[in-house]
Amino acid sequence: MALVLTEEQGMLRDSARAFLADNAPVSQLRQLRDTRNQDGFSRALWKQFAEMGFTGVLIPESHGGLGLGLVEAGVVMEEIGRNLSASPFFASSVVATTALLSAGNDAQKQAYLPKIASGELIATLALDEASKHQPKNTALKAAKAGSGYALNGAKTFVIDGHVADLLIVAARTSGAAGDVAGITLFLVDRRSAGVEVERIITVDAHNAARITFNNVAVAESAVLGAAGEAWGTLGAALNAGRAAADAEMLGLADEAFSGTVAYLKERQQFNKIIGEFQALQHRVAHLYCELEFTRSAVLKALQSCDEASPLAGGLASVAKAKAGSTATLAVQEGVQLHGGMGMTDEFEMGFFMKRARVLQELFGDANFHADLLAQLKKY
Repeated sequence: MALVLTEEQGMLRDSARAFLADNAPVSQLRQLRDTRNQDGFSRALWKQFAEMGFTGVLIPESHGGLGLGLVEAGVVMEEIGRNLSASPFFASSVVATTALLSAGNDAQKQAYLPKIASGELIATLALDEASKHQPKNTALKAAKAGSGYALNGAKTFVIDGHVADLLIVAARTSGAAGDVAGITLFLVDRRSAGVEVERIITVDAHNAARITFNNVAVAESAVLGAAGEAWGTLGAALNAGRAAADAEMLGLADEAFSGTVAYLKERQQFNKIIGEFQALQHRVAHLYCELEFTRSAVLKALQSCDEASPLAGGLASVAKAKAGSTATLAVQEGVQLHGGMGMTDEFEMGFFMKRARVLQELFGDANFHADLLAQLKKY
C-alpha cells in the first residue's frame, strides 16, 4: 500500500485541522492548565467533536460510527498533536474502542460502542501498575467471588481515568506477574463501590489517574473476551494506541518545526535574517528529513494495524521509537533556535516539549520497543 493519504483521508485531515485550530489551539490547553479545570478538557468541545463524527471514527456504522480505520484515526491524532488539544479521543475512541471491537461480544458492543460514538460515554484502558510500561507484569488480582469476581490492586497512569465512565481493567485471574497467560480484561464502571480515583495532572497539562480497586465486585458478564486470554486483545489495543500516539508526536513535531522555520525567516541578527546562516539551515534540513522518515514509519504502522498484519506489532514499535526521537529533536531544536525566549512559559514551545516527553513514555519508551523488536526477531 502506498505511503500517502487517499483523497478522502486528506479531506478528513483538512477538516480536523481547521476544526481543532479554531476550537482547541494551544491557548486552550494553557487556559485549562491555568484555571485547573476539573475535567482537564472542554465538555463543550467534546460534544462538538462527537457531532463532527470524530469520536466514532473506528466504530462501525451499525453502532453509530463512521466505520473507518486507524489511518483515519491517526489523521485526527496528528492534528490533535499539532494543536496539543486536550480530549479523551486517544483513550476512548482509539484504545478502548479497539479493545471492545477486538474482544467484545454482541451485547457488550451494543451497550458501549454507540455511546462512545455519540460522545456520551468515555472509556479508557487501565493497564500499567508501575512507573514503566510493562504489561506482562500485571498483578492486580481478580479472584472468583460467587458468580463473578472481586478485583484488588491498583493501576497508575490511566489516561483520562478521572473522567472515564468505563474502565477496561487488566487483571490476573491465574499465573504470576510476568506471565502472558492468565490476564483477563474486565469492564468496570468507574463509579462502582470500591473504586478510588486520584486525578493526576501530568507535566504536559494533560490528565491521568491512579486508581485503586478494593474488593470491587464485577459480574461474569463483565469479562471482555475469554478469561485468562486477554494478551491478544491487549496487543491489538496497544498497537493501535502506540501507532496513534506516534501520529500525535508527528503532528506536534511538524508544528514545532513549522514554527521554528517561520521564526528563522523573520528574526534578524547582525543585520541578517538568521535563516540565512548556513549552520542553522543544516539543522532544519536535518529535522525536515527526520520528519519525512517518521511520517512514512507512522503511516505504515497505522496501515498494518488496519490490515491486522502479523508485522503490526513490530512496525508500531519501529514507529514509536522513531517518532519519539524525532519529536525530541524537533522540540529541542525549537527551544534552541528560538534562543532565550524558547525557555519561557509565555512561549508555546515548552508545551510541545513537555507533551513530547510524556508521549515518549506512553505505552513504552524507545528502550522498551527496541527490546520488544529484539524479542520479535528472536535475537
